[in-house]
Amino acid sequence: MDHDSPSNGTGGDGAAPGATTAEFRERFESLLPTIQREWPEVARHTLEATRGSFDTVVEVIARQTGSTSEGIKEQLLELVQVSGDQVHQLADSLRPLEEQLETLLDDLHHTLRPRIEKPVRERPLMALGIAAGVGLITGLLLASGRRSA
Repeated sequence: MDHDSPSNGTGGDGAAPGATTAEFRERFESLLPTIQREWPEVARHTLEATRGSFDTVVEVIARQTGSTSEGIKEQLLELVQVSGDQVHQLADSLRPLEEQLETLLDDLHHTLRPRIEKPVRERPLMALGIAAGVGLITGLLLASGRRSA
């Protein structure tokens, strides 16, 4: 059975419902530290060489640890499920902050924009000169920062 195909559901073993090997491949980079904590005897470069192929990761871990492939598959799919749950929890906790930020940006747009537009419309050349001056100073600062780095 090909465990890297997205249509295989749970990887064929029923562990961790909803966790697929396609999700494993997508989250592989972020799962690497956890995989290394779980199986410290497997070198990071060896895991990276698998490019997130579920079957290859399972094979590498099984070969280097002596664990059974089925047990490793279950653990890896569980890691995918847990990481997905954590991502959803984080997204849910950030949603109110996102809404608050949108409200603040709308308020700024309605209050600050008229205060900026009026002087620009009354004195467009001065506004243009100020903008050019700020751009020039910013450019000089960035250029000197690159030279010193």
